[in-house]
Amino acid sequence: MTDDDIQHLIEDATFDYTMGDNDAALAKLARATAAAPDSFPAWHALAEVNFNLRRFDDALAAAEQAHRLQPADLFINTTLSRIWMEKGDKPKAEHFGAQAKIQSWKEQIKNPDAHQGGI
Repeated sequence: MTDDDIQHLIEDATFDYTMGDNDAALAKLARATAAAPDSFPAWHALAEVNFNLRRFDDALAAAEQAHRLQPADLFINTTLSRIWMEKGDKPKAEHFGAQAKIQSWKEQIKNPDAHQGGI
């Protein structure tokens, strides 16, 4: 599968999930992660869908794989924080929450104009 094929599969899975077809969404994301095990977006999408379905162990496994691929990503650190909070591990949740905050600050430093609040 090409990168475009993987992206389309992720988008189709996201649509399926939003339409309530959870099994189809999970199947497509499983295909995406199997076909492209280094696809951060596929793993992150799988983590989010599982999280929203309250399948926290599956969400954690997918999020950890995404984190291995892009440990400095703001959103995967946020996802991990949310998962650990739901699993009842506040110290781990706080760790990943702090990592997300650090990444947010780094983005603000790199691109201060994009983060200026306007009314």
